[in-house]
Amino acid sequence: MANAETALKEATTAIDGAIGAALVDYTSGMALGTVGGGNDLDLTVAAAGNTDVVRAKVRTMEMLGLHEEIEDILITLGSQYHLIRLLKGRGANGLFLYLALDKKRANLAMARHQLKKIESELEV
Repeated sequence: MANAETALKEATTAIDGAIGAALVDYTSGMALGTVGGGNDLDLTVAAAGNTDVVRAKVRTMEMLGLHEEIEDILITLGSQYHLIRLLKGRGANGLFLYLALDKKRANLAMARHQLKKIESELEV
């Protein structure tokens, strides 16, 4: 089992093209931890903004009567992928992992697979 800091470091070092990662509480919009980012990507701002995305998707699914779980949400920009993975499991309700990737260096399928693995090893 990995703690949040270890999981975020693994996400930014083991996943090709990773720019930054955050563990976010979408009930408050606050980042519980961040790694990477930098001048071009403020992860605390991204955490708050992506909280709105998650809340809107959860609300939309409720309105549609869809009784499915969201595995992940992908946002594709011109030069980046933003991957949001909602956490499941004990103590992780209301949390998501956020990963920003450089589109030119990332393998999206592999990134999704690796982020799922990191989630499975994360202890919150």
